[in-house]
Amino acid sequence: MPRFMWFIVATLALIAGYYIYGKFVEKVFGPNPKRETPAHTKADGVDYVLMPKWKLCLIQLLNIAGVGPVFGPIMGALYGPTALLWIVLGSIFAGAVHDYFTGMLSVRYQGANVPQIAGYNLGKYAHYAMRAFATILLLLVGVVFATAPAGLLAKLTPDYLDFGVWLGIIFIYYFIATLVPIDKLIGKIYPLFGALLIIMAVGVTIAMFIKMPNEFYQWADWTRNNHPAELPLWPLMFITIACGALSGFHATQSPLMSRCVDNESEGRFVFYGAMLMEGFIALVWATVGMTFYQDPSELANTINAGTASAVVYDSSLALLGSFGGILAVLGVIVLPITSGDTAFRAARLTIAEFFNLSQASRINRLYIAIPIFALGILLSQIDFNIIWRYFGLSNQVLASIMLWTAAAYLYKKDKLHWICTLPATMMTAACTTYICYEPKMGFGIDISIANIIGIICAAIALVAFLKYGKKPIAGAPTDC
Repeated sequence: MPRFMWFIVATLALIAGYYIYGKFVEKVFGPNPKRETPAHTKADGVDYVLMPKWKLCLIQLLNIAGVGPVFGPIMGALYGPTALLWIVLGSIFAGAVHDYFTGMLSVRYQGANVPQIAGYNLGKYAHYAMRAFATILLLLVGVVFATAPAGLLAKLTPDYLDFGVWLGIIFIYYFIATLVPIDKLIGKIYPLFGALLIIMAVGVTIAMFIKMPNEFYQWADWTRNNHPAELPLWPLMFITIACGALSGFHATQSPLMSRCVDNESEGRFVFYGAMLMEGFIALVWATVGMTFYQDPSELANTINAGTASAVVYDSSLALLGSFGGILAVLGVIVLPITSGDTAFRAARLTIAEFFNLSQASRINRLYIAIPIFALGILLSQIDFNIIWRYFGLSNQVLASIMLWTAAAYLYKKDKLHWICTLPATMMTAACTTYICYEPKMGFGIDISIANIIGIICAAIALVAFLKYGKKPIAGAPTDC
């Protein structure tokens, strides 16, 4: 089979996943078309605003995408074709399941954010912990998604428009977008950006088929780990490729759209569908990494010299020419900008939920937004690679927690919880192993021992869940 068929088969698998497994997941949850959604019961003209599902799906795609489905798969491509399996299978059986349940549980809980969703299903201590954890993650995301596009824009503009200038412009935009009603800015222009994003991903794909049909996955070897530094594929690849396969950040974004959904029956299209679109984008950029470069060492050198943004810039210009290449780069720039602002927006809403401050009031929004952005600007001065490292780990830890949350919800209702329990167990093992192994931010334990610890911790978590997961939570809604 020609190697370009790998890409075609993977794309068809994502489409089949939506229509087959997506419908199965939807059936397990059981949406109720007659149940009023928060867009109707809590309409405030700011965050709870009814919008059509096609628009919500494109906005959701932009909100969850960021640089994750571009940078992560490019770096994950160093491990070889196993990255393609993780993107496809992870998107269908883990990432889209995670996004669907976090979105639909938020709908059921009247637009609740991550802390409340976790608290209603895992208990008050999970609620308290997630308040801090989710806010920290959102700040890290906002900073990462400001610095990455600033670097790319600096490459496309004159020297006087350097990284610092673009970073300032992006933060100003973020501040404005965080405060205005969701339908006034995000609802109007983000669907157009979403369409541009998909068009650019398809354009890069077509260019590879035309210009490099015989170079597809030219150095990809299924029989070994292709990483030039011989870093362990497990668990590093599963942390590196987050957005595009499974990402906890998405749990913080899904409530933004849950407040705008007209009917529960729209959930599969808005949440599950948007995640599989992101999976396709991740598939494209992982393919670029294994196709555009002659060997993994050349790809690694490009990443090390200028982060994954250098790969985007070089490959887009070479494949699409000057005009098309710049459009493709702009499409990638749109990703983080349209996720960074909603990250800060979600942080505002999470903090407002804690202090019980109505966000219909402009002054209340300012009270929260000003200190959030002051802290974000301070964090932006830290080295990007350090911020990314902490973002990657915290991202997957949150994904594990929210999968356990969804599993607990199903377990309490005697539904098929294993569709969430199994990916939750796997990611618990991956995160624990990573913390034990990683030398710079973890304990630096030998990988073989770290693997054993990860498996033991995941097994303990599973046993504890099966024993205590059905326990009713005081204060949790009983009609959801």
